[in-house]
Amino acid sequence: RPPASTQKLLTALLIVEAGNLDKPVRVAASDTLVEPVKLGVKPGEVYTRRELLRVLLVHSVNDVACVLARDNAGSVEAFAGKMNAKARELGMIRSNFVNPNGLPAPGQYSSARDMARLALAAYRSPTIREIVSTKSLVFEYADGRTRAFENTNKILRQSPFCTGMKTGYTQAAGHCLVSSGTRNGREVIAIVLGDKERSWLWRDSSSLLAWGLSL
Repeated sequence: RPPASTQKLLTALLIVEAGNLDKPVRVAASDTLVEPVKLGVKPGEVYTRRELLRVLLVHSVNDVACVLARDNAGSVEAFAGKMNAKARELGMIRSNFVNPNGLPAPGQYSSARDMARLALAAYRSPTIREIVSTKSLVFEYADGRTRAFENTNKILRQSPFCTGMKTGYTQAAGHCLVSSGTRNGREVIAIVLGDKERSWLWRDSSSLLAWGLSL
C-alpha cells in the first residue's frame, strides 16, 4: 500500500549516507512545483543539506525532498532509482518508489514489514535518530526570516518513551506512522499504515510501542 511521507526516511537515509551534510544546495524552480505541504523555498536560494534534512524530517515538507533528491542524483527520477536500489539492499522486496516525498504516484507502494526494515536502517544512523527525536525547530530562510515548526509526530511530543521517526498522510495512503520507542534499555519500532482517522493513528501507534516495551 502507499506509505505516504514515511518514505522520506529512505530519502533521508540516502542523503546521510552520501555525506558532506554542510555542503550548500541551491534551490531550482522545478523543486518548488509540488503540493500541498511546502516549506516555501524559492529558486536561487541556498541552504545546507543538513538544514534541509532537519526540516524535511521534522515538518515533512515536499519541496525540500525534491531539492535534496535533485542535488543528490541530478533529478527526481534518478533519485527514485537510488531509492529502489537501496530498498533492495535492505531487503524491501515488496516496495517500489517513484518520488522522494511520498506524494501519490502510480507504481509507488510498500508494506509494513518493508517499512520496518527501512526504519531499522534509519534508526541506526545517529544523524537521523537525532533529527527524528527533535520536538521542534526554527528554520531560517535565505532572506533572514525565521519560522518555528513542531514535529508532526504527536506521540513524540506527548509520550516519554517515544523517540521519533516519521508521519505520513495522503487520501490514498490514510494516516501512517513509523515510530520508535525505548524503555529500560529496550528499543522497538512500530509501523502503522492506513489508519482512517488521525486520532486512531496516535492510539494504535502508542499501543504498539507500549506493548513492545512491555508497559
